[in-house]
Amino acid sequence: MRNKTLYLTASGDLRLAANRMCWPAQEALETALVRAAESMGYAVDRRPAFDAAKGHGFLDSQRRGLEIFAEMDPERPLMVACAAWQYSHHVLPGLTTHKGPILTVANWSGQWPGLVGMLNLNGSLAKAGVPYSTLWGEEATDPGFMDPLRRWLADGALTHDTSHVRPSPDLSENAVAASVGQRVARDLARRKAILGVFDEGCMGMYNAIVPDHLLHATGIFKERLSQSALYYETLRVADDEADRCRAWLERRGMTFRTGPDPAADLTDEQIGLQLKTYIAALRLADDFGCDAIGIQYQQGLKDLLPASDLAEGLLNNTERPPAYARDGRRELFPGRALPHFNEVDECAGVDALVTHRVWNALGYDPETTLHDVRWGAPYGDEYVWVFEISGAAPPKHFVGGYAGASSERQPPMYFRLGGGSVKGVSKPGEIVWSRLFVEADRLKADLGRATVVALPEEETERRWRATTSQWPIMHAALHGVTRDQMMARHKSNHIQVAYAPSAEDADRALAAKTAAFAAMGIETYWCGV
Repeated sequence: MRNKTLYLTASGDLRLAANRMCWPAQEALETALVRAAESMGYAVDRRPAFDAAKGHGFLDSQRRGLEIFAEMDPERPLMVACAAWQYSHHVLPGLTTHKGPILTVANWSGQWPGLVGMLNLNGSLAKAGVPYSTLWGEEATDPGFMDPLRRWLADGALTHDTSHVRPSPDLSENAVAASVGQRVARDLARRKAILGVFDEGCMGMYNAIVPDHLLHATGIFKERLSQSALYYETLRVADDEADRCRAWLERRGMTFRTGPDPAADLTDEQIGLQLKTYIAALRLADDFGCDAIGIQYQQGLKDLLPASDLAEGLLNNTERPPAYARDGRRELFPGRALPHFNEVDECAGVDALVTHRVWNALGYDPETTLHDVRWGAPYGDEYVWVFEISGAAPPKHFVGGYAGASSERQPPMYFRLGGGSVKGVSKPGEIVWSRLFVEADRLKADLGRATVVALPEEETERRWRATTSQWPIMHAALHGVTRDQMMARHKSNHIQVAYAPSAEDADRALAAKTAAFAAMGIETYWCGV
């Protein structure tokens, strides 16, 4: 590139506590990036300057992002560094009009969700049609990091190997399974379905909002609901209703790790409010005839209620505490899950709804959830990913089911009012993974296969210590997809997962789900299979 001065910026959280906690890791990444760029003859202009009063240098609001980008030369090259979770809308408006080359960069660390944040930003840029390059690595001094950085600095663009991706194949050899998926799609086209969206656009996840015209073409529509209604309904639930739910969970062996200090511990009051939220969500879904719901929580409810993750994990489980309509007589959604899409990720909502219906049609356990693509590391001869979400996983996915599930207080840096997770270790088995995303004004889907592997307890604990120990974990070995191929292609912080009884059944489910997406008009790809 002719311009030998490049910008460096970083989007952060909206929550001050999270930005302060994560700043040392962010500063370490940026220091390494500056040294690398300077060693190649480039000067780095970091925007904004470190804010001593706040204790960090992140862009921490959309307004702050607009102010900083207004001061930048739009023709200069720009790096966006991600060592922590970030709200993409803090930088996305400025990036949409930036003309110089853009590089998103993350350190290969599980400590804070920097990789998760970068994948979200990449998905948002792809949806917005903004050209970008992306780069990740353990150390900025490694050749695997330095060589691509040198190419980007020279050429203004960087490409990665995505040879694992191909258009979904002809399914004639899987005609029976394909017919199942096609029937699901026809039923959606005829009867249609409703996603209950409790406030749209969680944490700036632009990539998680499906435009209505694309969604309607699939037979799915949004019921736009307010989280204030969920809060009001939660406060109307009686104490004894929540108590019965907790007793049901404890009879099945679920453990609640409580303590006396609400600022640091999970308390009985927090658990009660979480279970009231669970009942309230079911009642509102019933009121509006929703087929799946998504709760935003991180904005709005975070200042009113404990975390919604306990409620969300229970909703995704077919076997769950009975909850009743307001008259106390009619059970809500008896004998079935109400699919929940965490952080109101509508792409995951469509995926969860279709997965739930396809798996039911195949006679498989229909529990499904999204995880963050958090991090990964080799173990033995395999590369094993850490898929980890903030507690909204169904206990059916865990070793031991409810007896293998615990609830621990959510980290105060994210969840000021506490509340517990649904924590467990995902059971070994065969899964189908997928991700819907928006690109070039089209709804697209990547699908693949993976095996959830069992790791020794000490390795699981090591991975939890390296990430977030309060959250559920899945050890996933992807079929036919390397670490770097996954990072190069994936257009989201989230990945949808669902189990099948065997490898053969998982292949059958992959074909059925592919057929359903294709019949819904979704442009579908297979990754590594």
